[in-house]
Amino acid sequence: MNDKIALIGFGEAATTFAQAARWSGCAFDILPDRARVMADAGIECSATAADALKNADIVLSLVTADSALNVARDYAPYLQAGAIWCDMNSVAPDTKRDAALAVEAAGGRYADVAVLAPVNPARLAVPLLVSGPCAAEAVVALEALGFTNVRSVGSEIGRASAIKMIRSVMVKGLEALTDEMMQAARAAGVVDEVLTSLDKSEKSARWADRAEYNLERMTTHGLRRAAEMEEAAKTLASLGIEPLLTSATVTRQREAATRHEKVGSKE
Repeated sequence: MNDKIALIGFGEAATTFAQAARWSGCAFDILPDRARVMADAGIECSATAADALKNADIVLSLVTADSALNVARDYAPYLQAGAIWCDMNSVAPDTKRDAALAVEAAGGRYADVAVLAPVNPARLAVPLLVSGPCAAEAVVALEALGFTNVRSVGSEIGRASAIKMIRSVMVKGLEALTDEMMQAARAAGVVDEVLTSLDKSEKSARWADRAEYNLERMTTHGLRRAAEMEEAAKTLASLGIEPLLTSATVTRQREAATRHEKVGSKE
């Protein structure tokens, strides 16, 4: 299949995959300086998207999130009939459904592919979830390209991306919350004490158990915790740190407790 693969976008992900699998297909990127990177990876640099796609049976779309839909709409007319367009971009389910309409209208087949971990160092072992009407065929095609951790999650376009986007709420949210905490800890001169305290309180548990516990705490004690977090927000503000996420936590804690009270009153 290597001579029938096309890559749209040749950034970190495409480069990593191509080098790991030693593909010999074609690629197109709007940035001219990517041609040298393609050559180093053994990939033919196409002058246009049409040239890259004209003989492709499978296409990997690996562009920036804000370009994913436009790329599908603009390049779908160049697809061979029946070619599989694997949209591996991190975008919302609705964005992928809109992209699918363009691909399918042009006679192609659309696969919603979610990449669930950084491509480095996982490379071809990176977890991929696939959904859409041609999910089964896309899984086979991706495995033939060398990917080793691919799984179908259903025939609904947007299901794979929903898993990815909702998971990102936690993964990227924790990163942002860590930044907010560490800014405040440094400003207060208590970094070591804060991190040591977290080490002592951290307990390893399955996420299913952690989610259930966290939600129970919020519904039962959300009002009290909201009040505490208001004071935490004041603490950050006094240190010159804008409490963006901390203030949002106040809202979410209070909303969870209020929701619980409404359910209880109906019972």
